[in-house]
Amino acid sequence: MDQSAKIADIHKSIVKEQAAQERKRLMLNAGLLLLLLAAPFAIYPVFLMKILCFALFAVAFNLLFGFTGLLSFGHAAFLAAGGYTTGYLLSNYSGLSTELGIIAGTLAATFLGLGFALLSIRRQGIYFAMVTLALAQLVFFFFVQSEFTGGEDGMHGIPRGHLLGVIDLENNLSMYYFVLAVFIGCYLLVQRIVSSPYGQVLKAIKQNEPRAVSLGYNVDRYKVLAFVISAALAGLAGSMKSVVFQLASLNDAHWHMSGEVILMTLVGGMGTLLGPVIGATFVVNIEYHLSQGPLRDWVDPILGGVFVITVLAFRSGIVGEIQKFIRKNIG
Repeated sequence: MDQSAKIADIHKSIVKEQAAQERKRLMLNAGLLLLLLAAPFAIYPVFLMKILCFALFAVAFNLLFGFTGLLSFGHAAFLAAGGYTTGYLLSNYSGLSTELGIIAGTLAATFLGLGFALLSIRRQGIYFAMVTLALAQLVFFFFVQSEFTGGEDGMHGIPRGHLLGVIDLENNLSMYYFVLAVFIGCYLLVQRIVSSPYGQVLKAIKQNEPRAVSLGYNVDRYKVLAFVISAALAGLAGSMKSVVFQLASLNDAHWHMSGEVILMTLVGGMGTLLGPVIGATFVVNIEYHLSQGPLRDWVDPILGGVFVITVLAFRSGIVGEIQKFIRKNIG
């Protein structure tokens, strides 16, 4: 009887602790939401939209790398596929609404991601990374050679159009709140995926794949689905970015962009939900402010230095180190 009572007390304490953590998370999310809603009245909305697009790109990459343990060097291909597809459709079909153009770009990236996954998922470690890089370079050269992309000149003058045929997205505030709504929806989706039974299996695969196989899980199927979801979200980020800036360029398809999203994820905190958002904000701000000053030619070396320092001294990233500090000193 006493043992049953102890078990019940332990269960109650665990439930209470989980409820407290959930309340803290809700309060944090509510505070961040209020900050984001008010931000365009203090900061240039287009700059904020750039941060949100790259934050979504980093969140998508983190689902694959941070929670599944698959390091892809080819995620720029999905960002560019979404951007070019949306840009081409909106530029050439005036009757197409903006939301349908963005959906089409997301679908293009999704199918491309499925192709990448089926070709690369049976490889592991550096071999997986190299296969994704090689496939992404093929996509890059396709975009260079294709007439519809504008080649090295890129695709300019992409119309923003109207959302649902009513809301004028040429207005920066309207465009910002649309991008914010999409970002929040995708962030909550990833949060739900990570906390679901499927997400727990992904974490198990990352920690010990042979053990997950021994438990009867079809590991390849789980990894393929994670890759496709990640590619779809990356494509959505690219689609929105092309609409925001009314531009799709080869920079989005270059291997450098794949490296940049890795940097964002590592700096913010790999395997954390908020880390990629913080990392994207940090990297975009660093790039912007350095490019405006005397160090404009040193942007890449400085970012490289940040990457080295993060890997050597702060492997958990900004959010991860903060979480460690709180657990150690506050509990």
